Amino acid sequence: MKLLMLFTALLFSFSTAFAEDTDDLFVVLTSGDAETQMMAMVLATQSMNQDVNVRVLLCSDAGELAVRGSESPAFAPADRSPKQLLMGLLDRRATVEVCGIFLPNREYTSEDLIDGVGSASPPEVAAFMKQEGVRYFTF
Repeated sequence: MKLLMLFTALLFSFSTAFAEDTDDLFVVLTSGDAETQMMAMVLATQSMNQDVNVRVLLCSDAGELAVRGSESPAFAPADRSPKQLLMGLLDRRATVEVCGIFLPNREYTSEDLIDGVGSASPPEVAAFMKQEGVRYFTF
């Protein structure tokens, strides 16, 4: 019985520690799978709706979302695409970047990226990630 009470107390203290408000959500998206991209954008959007600052880093195949003229399929029930949600995040002033090795390893330049998307600096991203209050999700 004492063990159960101790476990319950530890579980409660652990869950309340994570229930505190966080200032920033860092979403790293690497998947080229449109459904995975959509879920990442939905969660980022919902986080912004709850007054969380959102920063998105697009790497590998996911970086294509940031390229002008690229398209992605729409998903039910909202009938919206990952690219549309990404544009909505940009409109709401989320920080959106492609990883530092995305552009140098493709035939794109910064001019090929949609307005508002930058190219991340690895030292700056590392400094951001180690800050207290930053939650990190990768897809």
